[in-house]
Amino acid sequence: MEPVTLITGGSTGIGAATARALLKQGHRVAVTGRSADRLAAFAATAGAGERLMTLTGDSSDEHHLASAVREIVGAWGRLDHVVANAGFSLPGNLENHEPEAMRSMVLTNVLGPALLVRETLPHLRESKGRIVLVGSVAGVRNTPGNLYSVTKWAVHALAENTRLLVSKDGVGVTLVAPGVVDTPFWNERGGVPEAAPAMTAEQIADVIVFAINQPEGVDINQLTMRPAGQVN
Repeated sequence: MEPVTLITGGSTGIGAATARALLKQGHRVAVTGRSADRLAAFAATAGAGERLMTLTGDSSDEHHLASAVREIVGAWGRLDHVVANAGFSLPGNLENHEPEAMRSMVLTNVLGPALLVRETLPHLRESKGRIVLVGSVAGVRNTPGNLYSVTKWAVHALAENTRLLVSKDGVGVTLVAPGVVDTPFWNERGGVPEAAPAMTAEQIADVIVFAINQPEGVDINQLTMRPAGQVN
């Protein structure tokens, strides 16, 4: 039976690269995203036919997540792996963020992964599957007024809290914490800093797939990655 994987924020960047890698490996993959157009564009280039499902919605909305999981399990009968990838950052710092934008970032980056874990755990316990949470190097170091960093510290805590909750059930939990990655994530921040070394989305995807592919009984808890030359 082909494994089934759900990826939030899967139309571009790390999520899309992970979806492509898993499809190539034989998974059936469902990806979520807020933009129906971006999801359609991704599906058109993925060439996966019925092995790819796209689901438009907000990953911080419990109703969307519940509906997505119902649709996946209804169509494919199981759920083996979940990748909590959806997230974004704001330019500037918390002194000049708009409060509503702050609220949206906290809900997407923190509440979204927590709701995803909550909604998928019954199925993952059944399949003894794996959860991968995409954190960040920003979740292990602080910079002045960086609210995005605060959200990623929370994701790192969520990963360990979830591991403690489900390890006895045979469910694996992995936190992948990348440094600078050249993806559309940087669009709202003016692009990747020109002088900064950067990794590719495909390189992060390879690590996510590596964690998912571990044999039964092996649980990789945290992988931190930086491009060579990134000091902090």
